[in-house]
Amino acid sequence: MNPYVLATLLSSLGLGTTLTFASSHWLLAWMGLEINTLAIVPLMAQHHHPRAVEATTKYFLIQATAAAVILFASTTNAWITGEWNMSHMSDPVATTMILAALSLKVGLAPMHFWMPEVLQGLDLLTGLILSTWQKLAPFALIIQTSQAFDPPLLTALGLTSVLVGGWGGLNQTQLRKILAYSSIAH
Repeated sequence: MNPYVLATLLSSLGLGTTLTFASSHWLLAWMGLEINTLAIVPLMAQHHHPRAVEATTKYFLIQATAAAVILFASTTNAWITGEWNMSHMSDPVATTMILAALSLKVGLAPMHFWMPEVLQGLDLLTGLILSTWQKLAPFALIIQTSQAFDPPLLTALGLTSVLVGGWGGLNQTQLRKILAYSSIAH
């Protein structure tokens, strides 16, 4: 890959994450998440191997679904409350939908099924970016809006992820799948 293109894609990853970190508005946070997704897709498909293309397609579809749910839930919340601000999450349906979509983006159990299959088709460096850097922005949104979520639900999601990630990794023989389950557990 051309070094200028690679530098542009990596800086776009940083821009998307920074934009999401600094946002207090749902539309801006969604935009940052989408910049992250669109910056990682060419990196995932840079090796023209059928497994890499399949992993890229799966990842794009999952992330597009989660982004659509975030946009729908934030629009619903803005319609009900009259504000796009993240700190004004009062509708329980919109709040639950946003938590589900962010959990899908991060790969929390029970919405983790895409992660081992996607990481299996990538090279290790791209898999490292996917399992670490790509989780920062959705995780920051979960932390920023955690006061709106039900604490037992967050605890259950975290505990389920630890258990599924730990137990799922025990039965694996392939390194990338072991790393995927480790990422789910962490």
